[in-house]
Amino acid sequence: MNRHLIFLFSFFSLLTIFSCSQRNKHALTDDLDSNWTDSLQGVYFQYGICIDSLDVTEYPIRNGDNMALIFSRLGFTPRQSDSITRACSEVLDPTKLRAGMHYSVFSTLDTLQTVTHIAFAKSLTDFAVIDLTGDEINAYEYSKPITYQRHYAEGTLNASLWNTLQREGTDPFLAVKMADVYAWQIDFYDVKPGDSFQVLYDVAYIDDTTSLGVATIEGVIFNHRGKEFVGIPFTQDSVFEYFDEEGNSLRKAFLKAPLDFVRVTSRFSNARLHPVLKVYRAHHGVDYAAPTGTPVKSIGAGTVVEKGYQANGGGNYLKVKHNSVYTTTYMHLSRFATGIQKGSAVQQGEVIGYVGSTGLSTGPHLDFRVHKNGQPINPLEMEAPPSLPVKPELVDTFAIVKQRVLAEIDSFSIIHRQEKLSLDYYLASSDEKEKEEQTGGL
Repeated sequence: MNRHLIFLFSFFSLLTIFSCSQRNKHALTDDLDSNWTDSLQGVYFQYGICIDSLDVTEYPIRNGDNMALIFSRLGFTPRQSDSITRACSEVLDPTKLRAGMHYSVFSTLDTLQTVTHIAFAKSLTDFAVIDLTGDEINAYEYSKPITYQRHYAEGTLNASLWNTLQREGTDPFLAVKMADVYAWQIDFYDVKPGDSFQVLYDVAYIDDTTSLGVATIEGVIFNHRGKEFVGIPFTQDSVFEYFDEEGNSLRKAFLKAPLDFVRVTSRFSNARLHPVLKVYRAHHGVDYAAPTGTPVKSIGAGTVVEKGYQANGGGNYLKVKHNSVYTTTYMHLSRFATGIQKGSAVQQGEVIGYVGSTGLSTGPHLDFRVHKNGQPINPLEMEAPPSLPVKPELVDTFAIVKQRVLAEIDSFSIIHRQEKLSLDYYLASSDEKEKEEQTGGL
C-alpha cells in the first residue's frame, strides 16, 4: 500500500495512541524521579531521601580534595572520616573523585545541623549515597531515572550529513547513529548534495530537562542517489535490528566501510598515478583519508591470516580472511590494536588497527582492499548477503510496527513543514513591515 495512503488511514489514531503512550511512559518514570513532589501529601524527595525536614547543600569538589578533606570540612573527626570512607568503599572509589564533580550534604534544620546523608555524584545519573542516620553507616548506589522524548528531523544535504544536521539545529551526533543503521547499505563518505533524510529518534533526559543525547533511532528514511532506504526498528529472538519495508534485515555480512566519517581520496582503478612513484599502475583498493590514530575496524567477522610490514608498499598491514570467498586487507597502519596477532579471531566492527602513514605513503590514510575468490574487487561496489529476514510468524506484527513508524514519520513531517512555512511567512512579513517603515509606506 502507498505510504501516504497508510498515513491517511492511521494519522489521527496514531496521534492519539502516540500521545497516550508518551503520557504512560512518563507516568511510570515520574513516580521514580529523583526530585518530585507528591501534590497530595506535600512530600519532597531527593536521591530517594525524604527532605521535608532537612537542609540540602551542594558543594563542588575542588582541586586536591580527597575523602578525608571533604569529611573534615563537614566537621567529622579523622576516626569518623575513616569509618565513613570504609563503609562506602563498595559504592564509591575515592581515586575517581575529580575536581568539578559535586556532592550534596543533607543536614537537620535545628541548631545542631547534624549531617544525615551525603550523596556523591559519580555521573549525571549515578550517585553514591551515604546514610548516617542508623547505628551503622549504610552506603548504597542510587540512579536517577532516565526518560525519553521523541524528536524528528529532516533535511536535504548540501554538504556532509554532520554539517546538514548542524545547519538544521539538530544534534550532529545523530549522524553517527544513522551511519550505524545504514552501515551495510550507504557509504556516508560518499553522500551527495540532494540526498535527503527523515528520521525519528529518542533523546534521553534526566529530570526531564538535562539531555544525555540521542538514545535510539526509532525510524528513518534516507534517499541516496535516487534510491530510498527505509529503516524500521524491530526485535525478533530478543535481537534488535533494523529492517527495510519488505522485512529484510539491514544488517549484512560486511560493513560498508572500515572507518567512521572520513573521505575517499583515491578509488579502485586499474591505472592510477602513484603519488610517490609517479608511475601509472593498478590501485585495487580504496584510500580513506583520516588523521593518524583513527580506529580501523574489520568489516566482518573472520581470522587474521597475515600481519606484517612492507617497507616499500603497504607499511604495517593486516589481512583478514572472512570465509572461503572474501578476504580484506588494511594497509599503512600506524599500529595494530592490542592483542591482534596472526590467527586472531575478530568480530565485525572490532578495532584491529589505527590509521597511519607507514610504507609508501604521502600522508595518513587507510588503503583498504577486498578480494573475492582471490581476485581484487571494488570495495565501494561490493554487495553482501543480508542477515535473516523477519520470520514468517512475525510478518503481521512487523507490518503493524512498519505502518506505525511510517505514519509517525509522515505526521511529524507535516508538522515540521507547517512550522517552517509559518516561520518563513513571519520572516517575510517582518521584512515587508521593515521596508514600509523605511519608505514611510510609499
